[in-house]
Amino acid sequence: MAERNDFRPDDTVELKERWKSYVQDKRLNTTSQREAIVEMFLRTRDHISIDELLAKVRKRHPKVGYATVYRTLKLLVDSGLAVERQFGDGQARFEIVGDHHDHLICLKCSLILEFEDDEIERLQERIAQRLGGFNVLRHRHELYGLCPKAAGVTNGTCPRDVEAAKKR
Repeated sequence: MAERNDFRPDDTVELKERWKSYVQDKRLNTTSQREAIVEMFLRTRDHISIDELLAKVRKRHPKVGYATVYRTLKLLVDSGLAVERQFGDGQARFEIVGDHHDHLICLKCSLILEFEDDEIERLQERIAQRLGGFNVLRHRHELYGLCPKAAGVTNGTCPRDVEAAKKR
């Protein structure tokens, strides 16, 4: 099971071009606030909530409002550049559309790990065929559990803590 790679910087350029084309095609107004939100979202590699994105954008643009972030994220979803996810905590999170991947979610600390596994993909296809030749067009695979720290494993660490320690 491999952890998903981040997008390369040139992907961000391509995503910005797709956004620009969408705005032009739909004849939408371009505002500095909307563009700041889009820029910050496209630079984010996490599953981000509206509140989290608002906090990041307000560091540079303090007057940006919740409704503006909400509407911009809706446009990003409508444009095909973002997808809205629900991970069982009652809060919508958004991520950049990319290659298919699955999610592993800690129910206690809300850690979300993305992964790809060819064996799981093959197994899903085999099951769909075995159950009457079902043709799978898309799917969402989410595994919910507890990270070692949240589960109370002796000396257990949360992968989030391990990543934070590496960055220090």
